[in-house]
Amino acid sequence: MQVQKVADFIVNWMRNYAKNAGVNGFVIGVSGGIDSAVTSTLCAKTGFPTLCLEMPIHQAQNQVSRALNHISWLQSNFDNVSLTQVNLTPVFDSLVSSLPKVENEEERFMALANTRARLRMTSLYYFAGLKGYLVAGTGNKVEDFGVGFYTKYGDGGVDLSPIADLLKSEVYELAKYFGVNKEIIDAPPTDGLWGDDRTDEDQIGATYDELEWAMQQQENNRLLDEFEGRKKEVYELYLKLNKANQHKMNPIPVCEIPKELKG
Repeated sequence: MQVQKVADFIVNWMRNYAKNAGVNGFVIGVSGGIDSAVTSTLCAKTGFPTLCLEMPIHQAQNQVSRALNHISWLQSNFDNVSLTQVNLTPVFDSLVSSLPKVENEEERFMALANTRARLRMTSLYYFAGLKGYLVAGTGNKVEDFGVGFYTKYGDGGVDLSPIADLLKSEVYELAKYFGVNKEIIDAPPTDGLWGDDRTDEDQIGATYDELEWAMQQQENNRLLDEFEGRKKEVYELYLKLNKANQHKMNPIPVCEIPKELKG
């Protein structure tokens, strides 16, 4: 990948999009992960005001410190970057206490993980509306169009997606080119929705390198029976997740009523 040219292309695309939309800047949630680090850097490079939100919900301290260190690094390099910390833990706890109890605690746990992402989305759009900013998404190509590893109307609720055509490995290339803090580059990818140290690999069952390989096989119309061993296992997992999460990747289905029924 021609890293500098790709970076310049994305920055120019974002700058033109913002100008055409008539907005004042960007707001982005910074989690301490590689995707938000790269996307916030791209936002800053546009020259538009960039508001970084740090929104912990029972967050591991190392995730919080990585996020704050990254934002501090941005502010030392760009004078258009600002920080707002919004502690969503009491908001989340209050919501949880208001919800009725359920029999299946495991299902409830999953629903509440997605609720965390949706609370963050709500906060991002509060500041976007307040300041006339665009919400910048942080999803990469593998997450957004491969396995659908994001929360619908959570981290999937954005105005524009600067890195959604970049594979995870390409996001790392940009991070190294930008000089993103090594602690972020070295940290295992995690969505930070569980209040523990589980990684994306723990949840998905495959590494991003494996998922990128599987995504390439799908694009080449390879059949599952062509593989065996770990490759077959990964490709089967990828195809299963890709199919199950099409509802996230495709437009909302609209019930189109025949004209003769409305006449």
